[in-house]
Amino acid sequence: MEDHTATGIGARPAPALRQYVDSYVGFDLRGLPAGVHCGPPSRALTAVISLSDPLEVAAGVGDGSPVAGFSSVAGGLMCRSVAIHHDGRQHGVQVSMTPLGARAIYGMPAAELAHRLVPLDELLGALGVELVDRLRAATTWAARFAALDELLLRAVGRGAGGDRVCRMRPEVGEAWRRLVAARGCAQVGAVAAELGWSRRYLTERFRGEVGLSPKTFARVLRFEHAHELAAARDPLPWADVATVSGYADQAHLVRDWREFTGRSPTAWRRNEVLLGAG
Repeated sequence: MEDHTATGIGARPAPALRQYVDSYVGFDLRGLPAGVHCGPPSRALTAVISLSDPLEVAAGVGDGSPVAGFSSVAGGLMCRSVAIHHDGRQHGVQVSMTPLGARAIYGMPAAELAHRLVPLDELLGALGVELVDRLRAATTWAARFAALDELLLRAVGRGAGGDRVCRMRPEVGEAWRRLVAARGCAQVGAVAAELGWSRRYLTERFRGEVGLSPKTFARVLRFEHAHELAAARDPLPWADVATVSGYADQAHLVRDWREFTGRSPTAWRRNEVLLGAG
């Protein structure tokens, strides 16, 4: 087998997009063992555009979810890892959006995409087709990121005359920001009280907009923090990962890890072929 090579290039979107889009990441991974990569749950709605073969993706790891091919795919917030089947090569661009970005760019609340994978052109129409074509025709990451800025700004602009950007209740947006800032280590009841809402009302409105309850979203955020620590080049011991990311103990981390990835932490680390590729 050839030695593996890995390129990962991150970029921030244009300032006018930053309330809707957190980041762009270009990736070019080759020469790795074929396998299944876990795309873990996170705070972001993710869109991925392949720059080579179609993405072979299932909405769950090890749960019998069917595998489908996408040249570009968008997903909402998830409570399970997405299974990305690959032959040792992955080449594409990942866009991470905020829930407000779902309204601004796709014209729908993030809740309509929760737990789903949808072809990007189904959401963006001809603009999605143009986006894939432009990214594949570009020869540098800078040119691809510039094309993303241009086309996503066009998507936002074509909805600016309607009300699709403005319908998220500000209290829901503020609850989302507070939970993200605390990396999930915040009491939902306290957040609701600070906003002048009952916990039940916040839960109903938050789930209706985002697709997850505030409690579940907080669990995803805590797991996301633990996953970042565990995927580092020199990861902490699992007990320390649990402590730093706000779990009661290592057993608590293991339970959530199994739920969100379908694997124990040690099995995940053993089977995650892209670990350390970057």
